[in-house]
Amino acid sequence: MVEHMKKTLILMVIFVFTLGFAYPLLGTFLSQEIFNFQANGSITGNGSLLIGQTWSGPSWFHGRPDGSLVTLGNGNVIVSGTNQPGPSSKALRNFVKKQAAILRADGIIPTNDLVTPSGSLVDPDISPQDAYAQVPAISNARHISQSKLLTLISQSIHPREFGFLGNSYIDVLEINTKLASLS
Repeated sequence: MVEHMKKTLILMVIFVFTLGFAYPLLGTFLSQEIFNFQANGSITGNGSLLIGQTWSGPSWFHGRPDGSLVTLGNGNVIVSGTNQPGPSSKALRNFVKKQAAILRADGIIPTNDLVTPSGSLVDPDISPQDAYAQVPAISNARHISQSKLLTLISQSIHPREFGFLGNSYIDVLEINTKLASLS
């Protein structure tokens, strides 16, 4: 019995060291060395490419609305969560109507993704169709030809992963950074 306990204790120490220390440290080291930009939040000079930014006015590409972001305490910590209203929610209908009215006032044709929040509440991406819907408004506001904007959109499309996973998308922060350099 003592011999079994000894073997069990030795195996436990080996697994705790291997899985509790060595494996996480190796994973952290490799991610920092190979994928440093992504491992540190994909931070650019204007924010993170992984978290949706708020853009106002018709001179910028708009992302999905923030929805019901929750702010906690004095630190203004943004929390995303699963507290989303369902499709039959009156609050969601009112929110969508308000978002659509804001977009129309800016001269933007509302699309489903431009008026409804994502499940995470902080989605940084839009579909190419959402970007195309905003071209006339941005063109008028910035006095840039629509063909330049269409070229910008086509250059900003991230294709489906491996050609078949997910959908193509445009990172709103990335395209707005490119848009700022056009002007």
